[in-house]
Amino acid sequence: MKKRKLNKELGLFDVYAISTGAMFSSGFFLLPGIAAAETGASVYLAYLASGLLMIPSMLSVAELSTAMPKAGGTYYFLDRSLGPMIGTVGGLGSWFALIFKSAFALIGMGAYLSLYVNVPITQLALILTVIFGVLNIYGAKETTLLQRILVATLLGIMTVFIIQGLSVVWGSEAKSTYSEYSDFFRNGLHGFTYTIGLVIVSYAGLTKVTSVAEEVKNPDRNIPLSMILSLFTAAIIYVLGVYIMLNVLNPEEFYASLTPVADAGKKFLSWLPGSWGVTAVVVAAVAAFASTGNAGIMSASRYPFAMSRDELISPRFSKLGKTGTPSFAITVTIILMAVVLLVFDVEAVAKLASAFQLILFGLMSLAVVVMRESKIEAYSPGFRSPLYPWVQIAGMLIPVWLIAEMGLMPVSLTGIMIVLCIVWYFYYAGEKIERQGAIFHVHERLGRKRYEALEYELMSILNEKNGEDKLAYEQVVARSVIRDISESNKLLDECTDITAEIFSGRTKKGTDEIKHELQKQYKTKTHNIGKGVVICQIGYEAITTAEMVGFRINSSVDKLSSDIDEEKHALMFLITPVEAYGLDMRLVGHLAEIVNQPSFLQRWREAKSEKQLREVLISDEHFIHLHVSENEFLNRQKGKKIGEINLPGDCLVAIIYRDDDLIIPHGDTVLEAEDELTIIGSPDAIRKLKA
Repeated sequence: MKKRKLNKELGLFDVYAISTGAMFSSGFFLLPGIAAAETGASVYLAYLASGLLMIPSMLSVAELSTAMPKAGGTYYFLDRSLGPMIGTVGGLGSWFALIFKSAFALIGMGAYLSLYVNVPITQLALILTVIFGVLNIYGAKETTLLQRILVATLLGIMTVFIIQGLSVVWGSEAKSTYSEYSDFFRNGLHGFTYTIGLVIVSYAGLTKVTSVAEEVKNPDRNIPLSMILSLFTAAIIYVLGVYIMLNVLNPEEFYASLTPVADAGKKFLSWLPGSWGVTAVVVAAVAAFASTGNAGIMSASRYPFAMSRDELISPRFSKLGKTGTPSFAITVTIILMAVVLLVFDVEAVAKLASAFQLILFGLMSLAVVVMRESKIEAYSPGFRSPLYPWVQIAGMLIPVWLIAEMGLMPVSLTGIMIVLCIVWYFYYAGEKIERQGAIFHVHERLGRKRYEALEYELMSILNEKNGEDKLAYEQVVARSVIRDISESNKLLDECTDITAEIFSGRTKKGTDEIKHELQKQYKTKTHNIGKGVVICQIGYEAITTAEMVGFRINSSVDKLSSDIDEEKHALMFLITPVEAYGLDMRLVGHLAEIVNQPSFLQRWREAKSEKQLREVLISDEHFIHLHVSENEFLNRQKGKKIGEINLPGDCLVAIIYRDDDLIIPHGDTVLEAEDELTIIGSPDAIRKLKA
């Protein structure tokens, strides 16, 4: 059964709202007082240092997200780079860490609301969990609309808070309490580094957008840009906001406060009528906790969805509901959150989530190194981390340092969770999973083995990322020549002879010249893209359009590529213009997506003609065969030139079958009543033509 894909409907501001909303909650509204009690007046620098130390992880995650924009984010990256066992650790660990963090955020929201609503905090948090769960089941776009509102409300109020606070702190009549803090580093360097580790989780939400990466429009631009904007926004609010708290709250008041923003607001927002100032701060806090809880449920549910698609947990988690969202995964997520709210000391467990998150940051930096060093050509991130590999080395060392500073308990509990994840992997999925990560390609460079299926999958992801190139791919297939050929000792020579002759007729270059180029590049430019299909992709300066020649092989062949053992069913030659950078891999990505569909091999073997073979290589929804005389619209166009016919949308007449001839049409080709046409285009345009 073909896997269903999530809808791509999240724009830049949606992604920014998810990322920013996931950061603002306990890190700003609860932690500053606790953090200040550890390090003293240097607490605002701890927030600044934490933001700077997030940059290596942010850059690594942005690169992975634009190379592999798939649901599951952290899990998917670790699984495909370091293998399914580490992917299980990352997926289950991230899922539970987000559940704990989201539950903690909703408790904070309940605490602030309880100032005005006489309802127990836990009961209020349970009600909020159900509400946000239902919203997530209804659909991502509807959820991100709420996220937009929450984040806009939060940023608006916090902007007023900071501007008013700075005017009080730096104004002509300023009465700062900063001088009352006797120690800049209250507990020395250790206390400062401990505080950095404590508050760095305030920025952890920055990377949560990766779990909805499959739903992002134009991920190459929107994911890295949204992450950069979110980090910049959060750092400004954190540093300036905490600095204001230091200057308006005395040490005893600040260190003991679990509502430092509200307490600070009382000091300088009293000019507003009644208690409006404090009310505005409470509204901002509620918006922050709500956005974190909402974004947490949205992101957390995507981890089991992705793991289920890879058979690491029950297949029920990968089923999409009527609204196109993983409703079962969301339901289980909110049930687990409810259990956490009723059973666990969430604040204590939040420390475990923090330590585990730091480990995941380090692993994702390692994943970038593995993907780069694997030299997989289909690994094609739209954003590449600068200063490689130094940024990634820093991204691996920083979490180790910070976790060590946090003490024995978080390290021990994190180790227990890792062991439990590994036990689950071997118990449930170990014998069922055959795939390996990109690290096997690094081993292959050292003379060991590689895992070809990862290359097929990355090529398929290229196809999904470059949807705008589908029409170009279909035009190439429509113009292609596909022949049947039988196994022989000179199979490769026969194929290159035929290919060179066909390409020569289309490029106006000599057959011998093209054959020489094919033979020269064959060994280094040949890939197995799955299901026994081998493609040789060649860049050539003498052409302006891509061309393809394919061969259906009638029996097993083991002479096409020395490092590939499986039975071969097809050999393809793709020639592309050198100056069209990346076109070859995008076209191969589209082909890989078609080839790896479950029904491909049977349809390929059963095709009765060259026309049917071409049809197998084009997605059913992107082409149609029509007889001019049998289609009402086309029948009215007979006698006209192709260039004069206004076909629906982006439809294009790719091939005309006239008597026994195959014609590649141009603008002056006249349509005749007995013509049979192959028309390609977008699904919507094809449907209009059928109507």
